[in-house]
Amino acid sequence: MQLNTFGFISLGLIGGSIAMSIKNILPNSKIIAYARRQETLDTALAAGTIDKGVTVIDDSFYHCDIIFLCAPVAANNRLLEQLKPHISDKTIITDVGSVKGAIHQTVERLSLTKQFIGGHPMAGSEKTGFSNANPRLLENAYYILTPTKDVPEESVAAYRALIAQMGAITLVLDYQTHDYVTAAISHVPHLIAAALANLVHDHDTPEGTMKSIAAGGFKDITRIASSSPDMWEAICMANTENIVKLLDDYITSLQEIRNALHQKQSGYTFDLFTASKEYRDSFSNPARGPIKKVYACYVDIPDEAGTIAATATLLADAAISIKNIGIVHNRDFEEGVLQVEFYHQDALDKAVLLLQELHYAVYYRK
Repeated sequence: MQLNTFGFISLGLIGGSIAMSIKNILPNSKIIAYARRQETLDTALAAGTIDKGVTVIDDSFYHCDIIFLCAPVAANNRLLEQLKPHISDKTIITDVGSVKGAIHQTVERLSLTKQFIGGHPMAGSEKTGFSNANPRLLENAYYILTPTKDVPEESVAAYRALIAQMGAITLVLDYQTHDYVTAAISHVPHLIAAALANLVHDHDTPEGTMKSIAAGGFKDITRIASSSPDMWEAICMANTENIVKLLDDYITSLQEIRNALHQKQSGYTFDLFTASKEYRDSFSNPARGPIKKVYACYVDIPDEAGTIAATATLLADAAISIKNIGIVHNRDFEEGVLQVEFYHQDALDKAVLLLQELHYAVYYRK
């Protein structure tokens, strides 16, 4: 099954990045996009990312082999209803949302289960919009698929092959498991980060002492609180049941910690920190712990043999010591493909300056 014609419903950061990637790997493909703003379409047309842009969903999408729903989670359900009369029964429909329950229910209600494969690329950043799209955003990132039970295996295989061509790593889950997993590793942490940031805000001194000295661990663990309020409000409303269940467990654990501290229970916190350290250190990228200060930058590089070594050699030739270097697979909040960690701030500053002078796209947190 060949995929040659692609449709995009909305063209923001993720949709734009996927469209750019497809144009890179399939230059002869045809891409049609819908967006509310003509300005977005004009920019995408000028960049050669799309071949046709429309501000109304119509029969322009009828001959698409696959259509990506790239609007916010809540809007995708409404847009899918508008799209249904304008697609053939051979078109694969997918989305890029971080919650899958609602869209799968809409697909069942619209009798589109033979055509739908849910998708969630684990890539992105705090930045939004087509202007921040990047054709390498998906390289080496996890891309979760949640196919319905009715969709043909041939369609799933074709979609997986496309994802592989874009350089992403496919993981197939049922949509219920997906929503529970993402609630635990993404949605609840966002709420915790927001609550912690507000806790310090509410208890700060009139002079803002806490804000002034906040650094290292606090900034790292609350960084995701800077994400889009509109987007995260929609996500929380779409995955409420899973989030509430996990929050209840988290609140219970905090209460147990509070009681142990109140009673000065010797050894409790030691065991707590030991267990959490062992588990956190077992992650594939342990250098990114949220407690210690991390001197790291993220670099866009092509997914080609030798590029990591070439980047490391440039830094070594400049006498800049590297502590750790590796590919970032879950890039929900990191823009770059390659993470480079250093021992000190000075080394990070020198590396960023050097790589930028050599026209690398470099991202880092101040």
